[in-house]
Amino acid sequence: MSTAAKPSNDPRASSVEVTGELITAHLADGRIISIPLNWSWRLSDATAAQRARYEIIGHGSGIRWPEIDEDLSVRGMLNGVPARRPATK
Repeated sequence: MSTAAKPSNDPRASSVEVTGELITAHLADGRIISIPLNWSWRLSDATAAQRARYEIIGHGSGIRWPEIDEDLSVRGMLNGVPARRPATK
């Protein structure tokens, strides 16, 4: 019985760029994926400096912007599901 871990087929981010238009993730397997910035209302509302301060989490399965309390999963970016702004009361 082998105890070696199987390589993961899950997409993993190695770096991220956020512009005024796009959130772009560079994946460990060489792919580059982008989603519109307005799919994340928190990042849309953030300053450029806040957008630049992110952490790769979950061994690359997600990206976190702790200053604005935003988390995106690479899988969610690939599936193309925008985050909706909460309704105001």
